[in-house]
Amino acid sequence: MEISLIGSSKVKLGTSDILGFCNINNNNDNNNLKNAQICSGKSKICFGQISKWQKSSIRLTIKAAAAQSEPVVSGDSSTSGRRSKPTDRVRLYVGLPLDSISECNAVNHARAIKAGLKALKLLGVDGVELPVWWGVVEKEATGKYDWSGYLALAEMVQKAGLKLHVSLCFHASQEPKIPLPKWVSRIGESKPGIFFTDRSGQSYKDCLSLAVDDLPVLDGKTPIQVYQEFCESFKASFSPFMGSTIMGISIGLGPNGELRYPSHHNPAKSYLIGAGEFQCYDENMLNRLNQHAATTGHPLWGLSGPHDAPSYNQSPISNPFFKEIGGSWESPYGDFFLSWYSSQLISHGDRLLSLAASTFRDTPITVSGKVPLVHLWYKTRSHPAELTAGLYNTVNKNGYEEIAKIFSRNSSLMILPGMDLLDENQPTRYLSSPELLVAQIAAACRNHGVEVSGQNLGVSGSPKCFEQIKKNLLGENAVVDLFTYQRMGASFFSPDHFPKFSAFVRSIDQPEFHTDDLLVKEEEGRESVAGKNLHMQAA
Repeated sequence: MEISLIGSSKVKLGTSDILGFCNINNNNDNNNLKNAQICSGKSKICFGQISKWQKSSIRLTIKAAAAQSEPVVSGDSSTSGRRSKPTDRVRLYVGLPLDSISECNAVNHARAIKAGLKALKLLGVDGVELPVWWGVVEKEATGKYDWSGYLALAEMVQKAGLKLHVSLCFHASQEPKIPLPKWVSRIGESKPGIFFTDRSGQSYKDCLSLAVDDLPVLDGKTPIQVYQEFCESFKASFSPFMGSTIMGISIGLGPNGELRYPSHHNPAKSYLIGAGEFQCYDENMLNRLNQHAATTGHPLWGLSGPHDAPSYNQSPISNPFFKEIGGSWESPYGDFFLSWYSSQLISHGDRLLSLAASTFRDTPITVSGKVPLVHLWYKTRSHPAELTAGLYNTVNKNGYEEIAKIFSRNSSLMILPGMDLLDENQPTRYLSSPELLVAQIAAACRNHGVEVSGQNLGVSGSPKCFEQIKKNLLGENAVVDLFTYQRMGASFFSPDHFPKFSAFVRSIDQPEFHTDDLLVKEEEGRESVAGKNLHMQAA
């Protein structure tokens, strides 16, 4: 095998080195690599999907995407994997599957992941991102940690010659199903006030309410204490990897790890018709609101959240609270409530970022946290979807300045998703603008010297989306230090997507080229009809 190492990330493979893709009908990327299939021989890596076989399935084999004419040097790939690069080059990572580690603390589909790591290394990707779940590591009892699966995967990443960013997840996931620790859920059954609650009394049980951060509700400990001990245990257990393989960690700040309220309890099923609901109705949030209202001389304002706010699926712009002209959000009461609601969220983020920064201060790794890209209804004056999520950002107020300050104060990177989104792809009825919102948040980060770690929101494979990512990474006002492409899975390695991603990676090192120009024409292809008895080796 010959690998190009000089001045670029391109990989040149010999004619016998084939990167194969198996595209099987009924692909469901929600399973990530759950059903991934690999065929790893001397010079072949093959990813595919083996669930729900159909007679019309198609198999496609594509030459490795790096078939360009480039100067090459021969050598052992294990010692020549790192390439020379300018110091200002954006680092590129790829997210590993959310369920890379099972609830039993085993590496899920280890052979498929190993083959994926090899493919990413050959392509010139710098590293991978690994979600580490509270509900897997500290599942049975407080203070009882099992890191075995994650340690095994960290060793796999190290052996592949890749870097690792670890996301510490203190929330649950619905797809794939990854719950909170069992002992936390048991406490929640008797003390539902530890969870966020909406106006109708429905609790959101995928993360703890920020109002209990400093309350001893977890077997006599506060959530902040439990998170601190979790981080300390992680630091001690992974110390051999710190600074050599593990280069950064992100601390979970809320739902989906993001600094926000769960304003849509189940966005996958709600169609996002409305702007969501305020999540201030658990007993501890109401106590805080009541105390704040009393101290400001308006005790009646602390009895509940806004009475005229819309429900989840009501259009916000026809509602009294978010009405464009004369809405309650612009009244003295509206400013009182929205300022309090957002300040609670920002204080929560500050506590967790400070916790992470102090824990890892004596290590050579960076700390980061994730903010959401709540772009629905951005073109209205009130920005209602941002307000219910706790982001007090309106036509009159830049809510991201205060958020950028807490990242700056804690010397933390800000993870910003949605860098692949285009305004032209958004339904006009939602008055959305992800591009303007990304620009606003990036500007706030520039103002306060905060570096940005970018992410995409979907594996679309659209050339326009790749060009939008490239624009956000390399544009004149770019502040991005690292970009993580989410996420490895069956769709990621599909023949429709992976060659485009490969071209995108190379275009980052060659900004003068358009990603379309770098797509390698398929030298050789074959398709065959798969019958019922098609035999493939399962991961």
